[in-house]
Amino acid sequence: MLEFELLKTDPATTTPEGSYLGSHARRGRLTLNHGVVETPIFMPVGTYGTVKGVMPRSLEDMGAQIILGNTFHLWMRPGLDVMAGFGGLHAFEKWDKPILTDSGGFQVWSLGEMRKISEEGVKFSSPVNGDKLFLTPEISMQIQTTLNSDIVMQFDECTPYISVEPKTKGQLTTEAEARSSMELSRRWAQRCKTEFARLENPNALFGIVQGGMFEHLRQESLDHLVEMDFPGYAVGGVSVGEPKEEMQRIMAHTPHRLPPHKPRYLMGVGTPEDLVEGVGQGVDMFDCVMPTRNARNGTLFSRYGDLKIRNARHKADQRPLDTTCTCYACAGSSGVAWDQGGREGFSRAYLHHLDRCGEMLGPMLASVHNLHYYLNLMREVRESLDVGRFGAFVAQFKADRTRGV
Repeated sequence: MLEFELLKTDPATTTPEGSYLGSHARRGRLTLNHGVVETPIFMPVGTYGTVKGVMPRSLEDMGAQIILGNTFHLWMRPGLDVMAGFGGLHAFEKWDKPILTDSGGFQVWSLGEMRKISEEGVKFSSPVNGDKLFLTPEISMQIQTTLNSDIVMQFDECTPYISVEPKTKGQLTTEAEARSSMELSRRWAQRCKTEFARLENPNALFGIVQGGMFEHLRQESLDHLVEMDFPGYAVGGVSVGEPKEEMQRIMAHTPHRLPPHKPRYLMGVGTPEDLVEGVGQGVDMFDCVMPTRNARNGTLFSRYGDLKIRNARHKADQRPLDTTCTCYACAGSSGVAWDQGGREGFSRAYLHHLDRCGEMLGPMLASVHNLHYYLNLMREVRESLDVGRFGAFVAQFKADRTRGV
């Protein structure tokens, strides 16, 4: 089941004559088997069945509507027998809202020389115990059916920016290589669709647009996938090592060309600026490990820029990470931000101390804060679209982020 309702578009999108004015931002509502998702939305990443360091209840408190799991890793551990015993991933991890599962294509790509790709699928050694394994489009669909994820991603080959193949390792991927990869993903998409239907999976299957950094290949991939009539579409193969300018060029080309009546997902992106830019290019859904990964490494996001909590200047700083933030780390259980008179949150000095001591509470609080920041950013984006002020919001967002913490 998937229903997508397009609620509003940015009034700056087009003139009455249809002239492009620089924004494809839109406001939508996605209904799935386990609930409703308001878009644009950021989806926290829970690769192994958990968003690292964050309780499911905390995710609900901060407004998470949908989270991710990963087909590849959950297939490795705990395995399909365990997952089937729970009836899927929702009961296993105690999350009753929607879940999207990545197909495993990116993880296979990241194995580099440890895997061998053929028309049939991918042979590789398990990174867990060294077992010889074989992952195909059909097996990916079978795994995701067992996981019972609300959104299932097609099995694809993630086209690299820099080749990882033994003969061309370290070289930029050529147009011929990108075409071969894209066409393989396209054929795998059809196999996924066929197997998904055979399994009578009651959820929704998304196709993934590939094509590397070549716009005409992206368009060709998009056209073929649209002909297959998937319930939703993703843009893959970005944020894989390419310069930021190249990623932005593909973002400007591809998302808004996808069907307007279906959800659009930009995979693995990115910074707060990337998300706001992506919304302007017509993207509805985002995911990225950056909020939690950066939190574990001492980098915090805030309305007024990024903060390195390990810097000595925070040793005695009594302010919270973000004086405008209402997350538990910044505002405590009161939910009242510092700039509104709240004083129940944790100080930068305390977070600095926890990091220096290696205390696990440090990255836990930092993860709560970063995820809250991302989810709140998307909430503010939605509110700006609701009232037709997305352009003004973007201008204020950019000014705030460059102000400094």
